[in-house]
Amino acid sequence: MHRRSISLRLTLWFGGIFFLGWLLFGAAMWFNLQSTLTGERFQTLSRRVDRLQDLLRKTQNENEEDRHQDFQDFARATGNGLNEIFRTDGSRFFASPSSAARAFPWPAVKSGDPERFLRINSAGQSYWMLARPFSLGGQSLCLMAAAPEAGNLLVLHRFLIVLLASAPILLLVSSAGGYWVGRRALRPVDRITSTVQSISIGSLSERLPVDATGDELQRLTETCNAMLDRLELSVNRIRQFTADASHELRAPLSFTRTVAEVALRNSRIDAESRRAFEEIVDEGAKAAVLLADMLTLARADADSTDVVWETVDLAGVIENIFDKVRPLATERQLALSLSLVATSSVNVTGDFLSLRRLLWILLDNALKYTPPRGRIGVTLNASTTEATILVCDNGIGISQGALPHVFDRFYRADSSRSQVEGSGLGLAIAKGIVELHRGSLSAISDENRGTTFRIVLPLCQAQTSASRRAHCTDGSAPGHTGNTPLAAGMHRASLLNCD
Repeated sequence: MHRRSISLRLTLWFGGIFFLGWLLFGAAMWFNLQSTLTGERFQTLSRRVDRLQDLLRKTQNENEEDRHQDFQDFARATGNGLNEIFRTDGSRFFASPSSAARAFPWPAVKSGDPERFLRINSAGQSYWMLARPFSLGGQSLCLMAAAPEAGNLLVLHRFLIVLLASAPILLLVSSAGGYWVGRRALRPVDRITSTVQSISIGSLSERLPVDATGDELQRLTETCNAMLDRLELSVNRIRQFTADASHELRAPLSFTRTVAEVALRNSRIDAESRRAFEEIVDEGAKAAVLLADMLTLARADADSTDVVWETVDLAGVIENIFDKVRPLATERQLALSLSLVATSSVNVTGDFLSLRRLLWILLDNALKYTPPRGRIGVTLNASTTEATILVCDNGIGISQGALPHVFDRFYRADSSRSQVEGSGLGLAIAKGIVELHRGSLSAISDENRGTTFRIVLPLCQAQTSASRRAHCTDGSAPGHTGNTPLAAGMHRASLLNCD
């Protein structure tokens, strides 16, 4: 399931909440405006009825014709003639001069009705109407005045249009603000994430920078640093135990092997005892190799490596190890080929013994897992900045499920490969050597088609034409002290071709 980032979720939440708040605010403002306009309309009609009451009281003693004329003048001057005076029996007290008033659907009048403020529809339009009971000279009357609502509706409509038109702008602004706030708030989290990702088993001494902000992020950083302290302490104890155990076991193992070898020199021992001592010698040799590899990795983890950095010609390293591998390949009926594609010396800054052991591990791996009449090839190529070494074979290959773990310590692949004796530490040591030289080691493989290991090493800043040729004895190679990403973009067809 696709997971949205926290910044995106914060943006959506911030924009959604802001938009919802804006909707509630807009609705409240709309209803408030409607109430205000309605109240103003009531006050207008109430003042008109007040003036009509005053007019009727002032003209109470005048003759009927003058009073009628005064009412008509008042009706024409106010409300477009929408003013009426009704008796309680429903008849008009004075005739209105306006045809609109006469056609208006005035509500029925009943004795004892209170003052009423009503909305009435007439001829497709909405009107507000005020009806107020009034007593004049012992007569019960009802004064009515009406006014159209069109002006109020126009104002409300314009307000709604502006409110809806501003929605996209406000939503965009709120989303942009939410994204900015989210990114700014999560910037320390990104910094913590990138720093944690750069910390590996070889760099547990690194710590996250702590900003004295007093907030949750500071507590998170301090908690991560405390966790790293515990991990570093535990890993150092494991490394020290591995190194101590490997070192301490070498003496009794060598003693046991020596005793067995001395016993084999005795011609008087029986055949069964001889076979037992021979097995002790064989198993002791294997255990000695395993302990040597474990001690190599333990020293590398503890950064206690004695590396001699110098300019090394890779072609010389490959040719040196090739001379030692060729007899083994011939004995196992394997075709061994070497291709130096580079036209000049390929020089890197490194340790000759370590690079020699690196190639020996990869070629020994190819010798073990390539059946008779198979092919093993080594290719050296170089660009302007890096050298590439390919070690390929057409052996039994590695399953795709096991391929990501081949450089793990003590990892053994499927049963077909585990039939070959080994400790499972060789490729881990090889990877450590490559990373020590700031390079990368990767592998591709197809079952029953073969495996290709690809080494990429940075060249010296200034290439020299001198090549180093040296006769070297076996030695322990340094292990992993750095972290470099695996090289990307391998071409399967070309890498698996060992012809």
